[in-house]
Amino acid sequence: MHSPLQDLRFFLTEPHGCSYLGAHEATTLFMDPHTPVDHDMYSALTLMGFRRSGTHLYRPHCQECNACVSVRVPVDDFTPDRSLKRTERANQDLTVVERPACFDDEHYALYERYIRARHSDGEMYPPAIEQYRAFLNTSHDFSRLVEFRLDGRLLAVAAVDFLTHGLSAIYTFFEPDEAFRSRSLGSWAVIWQIRKAQSLGLDHVYLGYWINESQKMGYKQRFKPLEYLQGHRWRRSIPMTQTHH
Repeated sequence: MHSPLQDLRFFLTEPHGCSYLGAHEATTLFMDPHTPVDHDMYSALTLMGFRRSGTHLYRPHCQECNACVSVRVPVDDFTPDRSLKRTERANQDLTVVERPACFDDEHYALYERYIRARHSDGEMYPPAIEQYRAFLNTSHDFSRLVEFRLDGRLLAVAAVDFLTHGLSAIYTFFEPDEAFRSRSLGSWAVIWQIRKAQSLGLDHVYLGYWINESQKMGYKQRFKPLEYLQGHRWRRSIPMTQTHH
C-alpha cells in the first residue's frame, strides 16, 4: 500500500557543531521546508523519531554517532517517584491556561529572563524576539502554549503539540527566581502533559532526544517507564549508543 510519507522529500544539512556533544559534528535530516506540515503526517513522523522546531521537522542523521535517542512516556503506565509526587502536589495551586502558539509580550519577557539566567552558555543566548518567534510561535492549530500562573503571575510556559497518538513536549521555560526553585517547574510541566494525555485518551508524551553522555538530558529518565526508539521499534530497555571522537 502506498504511503503519503513516500512522497515527502528530505534533505541533509552539512556537518555542523553538535549542540548536545560539543566535541562532535552533527548532520541533521529535515523535511522539505516548502512542504506544509500536515497533522497526520507530523504524527506519523514523530513515531519515526522526528521533532518539530518552528516550521521544521527534523531528526539527527549522523554517520558515526547514534547517541541521540528518541524517548517517550507511555502515560497509562507512568509511575512517579516520591520526588515527582511532591512536585505534583506542590503545583496544584497553579492555574493552567492553554493558548494558541502566538506571540505574547509577557511570554517573551519570561523567556528572556529564563535564557539569560539558565542558558547564557547555550546557542539561544542572547535571546532575541525573531529567534523566539521562529522557534515557538506558529499558526498550526495543533500547537499550544500552556501557561502556569500563581495568583495571576506567569511562572512557566510549555510549548506543546497535540498529535493523533500523544503530546509532543517542544520546550518549557519558567521563572528563574530562586524563590520558585522548590516547585521544579520544568518537571511539573512534563507531569502536566502526562496527565493531560491521560485525560484525552492519548498514549504517549514525547520528550525529544535523550543522550547518555549529556547531563542536561538526565532528567528525562526520571519519568518512568521510558520508551526508547531503537531502529523502527520502541522499547523499554536503554539502547546501546556510540559516539566517535
